Amino acid sequence: MAEHGEGEAVDRPEGRRTVECADALAWLEGRETLEGCSVITSLPDVSEFPTLSLAEWKQWFIRAAARVMGKVPAGGVAIFYQTDVKKEGAWVDKGYLISKAAEEAGCEALWHKVVCRRPPGTVTFGRPAYSHMLCFSRGVRVDLGRATADVLPEAGEVTWTRGMGVQACVAACRFILEHTATRTVVDPFCGHGTVLAVANALGMDAVGVELSRKRAKKARALRVTLDPAE
Repeated sequence: MAEHGEGEAVDRPEGRRTVECADALAWLEGRETLEGCSVITSLPDVSEFPTLSLAEWKQWFIRAAARVMGKVPAGGVAIFYQTDVKKEGAWVDKGYLISKAAEEAGCEALWHKVVCRRPPGTVTFGRPAYSHMLCFSRGVRVDLGRATADVLPEAGEVTWTRGMGVQACVAACRFILEHTATRTVVDPFCGHGTVLAVANALGMDAVGVELSRKRAKKARALRVTLDPAE
């Protein structure tokens, strides 16, 4: 398979999945609005851009998040799962960077949840014991009477070190099912494909984009079994 631009569709009883091995931003640039789709994704950390300074990476991060949101239709949502890092002795607040991108893209924040990566009270170094999960949209609004918990006590099983936990994925996918008419989930930085696998398990189609051929292969094959209670 060619590393860029070639995809492979996989039929599954739960949903259909397509994973393309390509650069995410170039892939998005080549498409119009992702009609019928919502996005769940995690943007790459500064550690994955060794040639960029911290300031340069922040600018890339904001532009990338704004581009992702700009491709989501008004009836869909963009959900970002991001974990802060400590760099040069100071915290890099990715929730703030995502919010700046949302302002540029003309999107409103629907919610901002904290997902516990470690039990409360745990001392961590380098990365915090929590992740941000933020949801934005241009057209969707949520009735306050249907609000859900602002703090998720655990992220769930993680398939790789930078991956989104399964329970966090379930929460994001269920929000899309309950509050939007979109039934395809797009993850333009899909990694090993946890978001795609959970979306399929909940009956939605999924489209992933991943630059690494090795990770794209894993994203096509990953399956998750959800507890019926989820």
